[in-house]
Amino acid sequence: MARVLILHASCEGQTARIAGRIAQTLREIGHAADVIPARGFQAGLEKYDAVMIGSSIHYGHHPAYLRTLLRRHRTALEAMPSAFFSVSLSAGGPGAKPRAARRYLEGLQRQIGWRPQLTTTFGGALQFSKYGRFKRLLMIMIVGLAGGDTNATRDYEYTDWNAVGLFTEAFAQRLNSGD
Repeated sequence: MARVLILHASCEGQTARIAGRIAQTLREIGHAADVIPARGFQAGLEKYDAVMIGSSIHYGHHPAYLRTLLRRHRTALEAMPSAFFSVSLSAGGPGAKPRAARRYLEGLQRQIGWRPQLTTTFGGALQFSKYGRFKRLLMIMIVGLAGGDTNATRDYEYTDWNAVGLFTEAFAQRLNSGD
């Protein structure tokens, strides 16, 4: 049984939900898993056997505080099994552009100089109920141009939960085999 840290950088909560589902799946497989917000994380990687990190992407960028955290802990991250997932509408949603989502993830890896053993992108969510007025109007415009739903009286989820499960199981297999 491995002890896995799952850090997440989430704005409206979809990345946190995905991190929670990953933790649940790892526990069902027999591993211990802690889910912690990346904002404010200082130390404690040494208590874990492996780490998974997830981050939302907004306007083509991962949060600056996450990039800082990854740079600060890069040496420790390189010494343990690790995985990274990005969450965005580019990965899955109206007008999805999976290659762009992958480029965002690869750009982060180049900026940080860290190469986790496993990476992926997941579709996010349109959470109109959590947006301020400006962001709501901006998202209506962006999603409308992409041909998506613009009814701002409800939220929309584009996460492929089956893909989340497969990604988690692939990481668990690496832990079980010692890769």
